[in-house]
Amino acid sequence: MNTYLIKNTCIVSDNAKIFGDVLIKDKKIEKIGSSIQLKSRALEIDGNNQFLLPGCIDDQVHFREPGLTHKATIYTEAKAAIAGGITSFMEMPNTSPPAFTQELLENKYDIASQTSLANYSFFMGTGNDNLEEVLRTNDKRHEVCGIKIFMGSSTGNLLVDNPLVLDKIFGGSELLIATHCEEESIIKANFQQLKAAKGVLEPADHPIIRNEEACFESSFKAIQLAKKHNARLHVLHISTARELQLFGNMLPLEDKRITAEVCVHHLHFTSDDYARLGNQIKCNPAIKAPNNKVALWEALLDSRLDVIATDHAPHTWDEKNEPYEKAHAGLPLVQHSLPLMLMYVEQGKITIEKVVEKMSQNVAICFGIKDRGFIREGYKADLVLVNMNQPYTVSKENILYKCGWSPLEGTTMPASITHTFVNGHLVYENGRFDETVKGERLLF
Repeated sequence: MNTYLIKNTCIVSDNAKIFGDVLIKDKKIEKIGSSIQLKSRALEIDGNNQFLLPGCIDDQVHFREPGLTHKATIYTEAKAAIAGGITSFMEMPNTSPPAFTQELLENKYDIASQTSLANYSFFMGTGNDNLEEVLRTNDKRHEVCGIKIFMGSSTGNLLVDNPLVLDKIFGGSELLIATHCEEESIIKANFQQLKAAKGVLEPADHPIIRNEEACFESSFKAIQLAKKHNARLHVLHISTARELQLFGNMLPLEDKRITAEVCVHHLHFTSDDYARLGNQIKCNPAIKAPNNKVALWEALLDSRLDVIATDHAPHTWDEKNEPYEKAHAGLPLVQHSLPLMLMYVEQGKITIEKVVEKMSQNVAICFGIKDRGFIREGYKADLVLVNMNQPYTVSKENILYKCGWSPLEGTTMPASITHTFVNGHLVYENGRFDETVKGERLLF
């Protein structure tokens, strides 16, 4: 493992910016200071006019392996994540077969240990019939990021709608419970009503079918269960203004038992974009009317929303170009989420310190990730150098997702990721990868 010295850079961590040097040695941040001098040799990197950020931690991705590898693999999507400044990810259980047993869960860890350039963790999947297996995950609470419950149907058949099972999971899990919240009965009623009225549905109907009420009722139900059992609940991809009344910002994040995530596509797109992008932005929960985007930004900045993630969910171009009812829901984002948020930094909508807080620091705090998410001496050297004066345009030629497309094609990002370190290994440098070292399993 090489020793690196990043010189003369703007270090962003702990809600502050400082100028100085960072020494990386033996996988960790050895020293932070000004004008660090070494007696031994180190590979120097000039960080002048760049920002050094802790690597982003994405708490919600779908990398499709095993079983759906025509869409993506852990290798391809982790590589795209690295190029986008994401150094750690937590992957969802709706693969084929779904991660419904401890054996299937560990199989995913085995694949990642051999192929992932980023650090990794995987959620245990829940169904109506695997309660015993789910609760066995308590024995791995320091090695598994959490339990995932689909309280609304999405890609894969993982809907949990048995009230008794839900109650027992919330009552028995010692791990964080992450929920996809959409009320299935409301979605079905909306679909049937709209289908009867129109006959042929289109992408713009998606937020009408999967509407604000469906999200609110399901999130409310999850929060009531969490309060009943004092469970640790993390509600994923909040997409509506109405849901925001369910979350508070009076407690420090460390003391919150109920936290919330927002995804980059709900901060960037609105229902107005269906006319231009159609099924490309079909996802669950749906991208909704512009007033929701405005409210999400307000809640992000006042800390009712705690973390930013992607819900990266790649599908092939053919799968997205089916008629609306058959088109798969989800969009690929891990390569472009940090650059997209840096675009909003340039526009003055959010500070770079706040981006680091929401995409790195708070994720580490929410999940209790050991020694990551901050630039601190003794922490793992998961680091990203960003050049805010090096714009690039998203195109098929520079997209690394296996699916080969992005709804952001044609968007000019104001900043480029120039270097990405994972556990002190320089895995990405100006478009080139060093794949000789793989990422590590996250610990909690």
